Amino acid sequence: MGFTIGGIREIRSGTRRRGRSAECTAVAEFTGLWGWDVVPGARAAGGACSCGRSDCPAPGAHPLGFAPSVPAGATLDEVGKAWSEFPGASVMLPVGRAFDVIEVSEPAGRRALVRLERMGLPLGPVTATPDGRAHFFVAPGAAADLPRLLYRMGWDDPGALDLRGLGPGTHITAPPSDRGGLGPVRWLRPPALDSATRPPAARLLLGTLAYVAHRSRARA
Repeated sequence: MGFTIGGIREIRSGTRRRGRSAECTAVAEFTGLWGWDVVPGARAAGGACSCGRSDCPAPGAHPLGFAPSVPAGATLDEVGKAWSEFPGASVMLPVGRAFDVIEVSEPAGRRALVRLERMGLPLGPVTATPDGRAHFFVAPGAAADLPRLLYRMGWDDPGALDLRGLGPGTHITAPPSDRGGLGPVRWLRPPALDSATRPPAARLLLGTLAYVAHRSRARA
């Protein structure tokens, strides 16, 4: 898909030499190594969104509508050229193409992550947002299938869980970008070659995520 691990090291050192932005380096890794599309996103400062709309419903937490996406496979030079058109843009990932997302509260997500790792289940990347949410990357199609999967697992009222699926038409902010002026998004589990390109089926994680989310909500 474009880069090797060694190539990424060269990209990072080359970035320092040529003064490229950290965003360019991150985007080049996402497109070249993990095979993800990337979209330049808005930023927020003082409650105002860089998109220029005074009535923006999601300041600093949406793609720039006038910015084209950077496709999977784009090289560092291609990324640098594209990003130079939108300096300071946040890095956003379109959901529903290479992966879907299961979202839970960050405390529940951290506890579930420990359980899942102890069980030896396959895991994809996981991020934490500054507003206290955890995003588990899973195979595409999970969001549409989530209600059925939860029902089959005995959760008759999925709405009672602090858990939801994100699918096509949604975007998430990627590390290390700021989201909504609240702070940076962080990796709880960074991408790896065996997981980012082949995220796990949602059914493998969903039982644990639903159970921990339910317990966390009951405690609250």
